[in-house]
Amino acid sequence: MRGRPTIYEDSNIIKKAQEVFWQKGYSATSLSDLQKATGAGAGSFYNTFKGGKKEVFQKAVQERRLAFTSFQNELSNSESPLELIKDFFRSIAKADQNEHLKGCIIANTVVEMTFIDEDLESSAVQILKEVEQMFTEVIKSEQLKGTIKTKTAPEILGKYLITFWCGLNTLRRMYPDENVLKYQIEMQLAVIS
Repeated sequence: MRGRPTIYEDSNIIKKAQEVFWQKGYSATSLSDLQKATGAGAGSFYNTFKGGKKEVFQKAVQERRLAFTSFQNELSNSESPLELIKDFFRSIAKADQNEHLKGCIIANTVVEMTFIDEDLESSAVQILKEVEQMFTEVIKSEQLKGTIKTKTAPEILGKYLITFWCGLNTLRRMYPDENVLKYQIEMQLAVIS
């Protein structure tokens, strides 16, 4: 006879928890918040996630890594990967108010977890470094093809795009306005023309 199913069998459970963490951050999210979002009782929650809130958060952060991996696959199959990267940044301006206020869960985690939880901070930093490497490889390839004029080293430009990304996620909270963001984004993207 099969035991009671765990809540983790629901593939949306981590995404539901992720939304709460994304809006409130790790520290401000309570077990009650997670139970309400996921519909799980305390017993079934802890039966599924033996590591508690931290385990759920780690899985939520890793879920974002899957989105970056998917984007990396798109870049690999694109004839204009640099344009895809630029379009990714441009799409931020068009996001709704709630998306602007949430920012990036990975960048948020780096900031929130510094001096609080080294494991969670390191995990988020590693994801940003993987994205940086993805940007660097595209820039290097485009420079070799001659489609980018700048002679700045790809490694510097990859770090520049991560700096831009992290800054943009603060700016969009300050100015959640499509026109303001659009002009700022275009100005920053001019560096990789």
